[in-house]
Amino acid sequence: MKNMVYTFSLDMNWNLINLLSQIDRFDATWTSIEKREGQSLKHLKTIATVRSVGASTRIEGSKMSDNEVEVLLRNIDISKLEDRDSQEVVGYFEVLDIVCESYQDIDISENSLKNLHNILMKHSVKDEWHKGDYKQHNNAVEATYPDGTRNIIFQTTEAGFPTQDAINSLLEWYKDDKQTHKLVKCALFVYEFVSIHPFQDGNGRLSRLIASLLLMKEGYSWIQFVSFEHEIENKKSDYYRVLRSCQSQRPNENVTEWLVFFLEALKKIQSQLMIKLETKGVESNLSSRDKAIISFIGNNPGCKSGEIAKKLGIPNPTVKRVLTELVRLKLIEKNGVGPGTNYQTK
Repeated sequence: MKNMVYTFSLDMNWNLINLLSQIDRFDATWTSIEKREGQSLKHLKTIATVRSVGASTRIEGSKMSDNEVEVLLRNIDISKLEDRDSQEVVGYFEVLDIVCESYQDIDISENSLKNLHNILMKHSVKDEWHKGDYKQHNNAVEATYPDGTRNIIFQTTEAGFPTQDAINSLLEWYKDDKQTHKLVKCALFVYEFVSIHPFQDGNGRLSRLIASLLLMKEGYSWIQFVSFEHEIENKKSDYYRVLRSCQSQRPNENVTEWLVFFLEALKKIQSQLMIKLETKGVESNLSSRDKAIISFIGNNPGCKSGEIAKKLGIPNPTVKRVLTELVRLKLIEKNGVGPGTNYQTK
């Protein structure tokens, strides 16, 4: 069944309906889960924050690992943010913190978008001239790959009045549309924001922060306890491919593929959140040694048994035995075989 939502065409098929239904069924039980798991959620939010900040900035070319991000955020000194990666990480963290703490009070308005962009870019010296203002020059959606090469994905809305008009139209639609499912509205707002690319730089990072803001405002508050950004980073090539596929049809494009991508990512992190909450119950019965090993793996994904043994001062045979048990309990994941065997948290 083909629908028109905003300026987009949308095939409202059973797959989409099923995804929306599954996400909403989870959401209906969240209040009771939140009351029951209060202490565990504080820990999960800390982990999710680091992963979200690290992932979203790496998507745009940052080289900082989650462990490096955690160390930086634990000891923020804005007078020492000399490199671009650190500046972007702290900016992203500050906006994410504001969104999580004050989402109910943040209007979806032009002023809010500009204020969030200003905070996102405020530590970046090279972005001083344009932060908080719409772009003055035309730009493009670019993909940054591990080898440092960049590839243009899509030519965006022209600077000046076209950008101003496009953002005004998007904001008006979001405010006035009371019929479209709220998850669909969130997904399409994010898609159109990226397609417009209203700011000179920082649009990708801000779009993912906006996704969390919209989801929380629409009642999906569980999003702050798991990393949506990390899931997008894991599917970065698909993320850009889907954007390219839909945007190539502009204007009045069919955005079904993007909506499926967005909802499947949400469904995946919902499942991850439940697994994490279930494992917290198991972890509570672990020894301090076992918890230390899990914590080390969480901060150093891809580490090997020898590295864990050396850093924590635990005999290697003991570490290997504990790792086998933690894998059995599904608290960590084992990758590779033989000398290449390494571990990461789920």
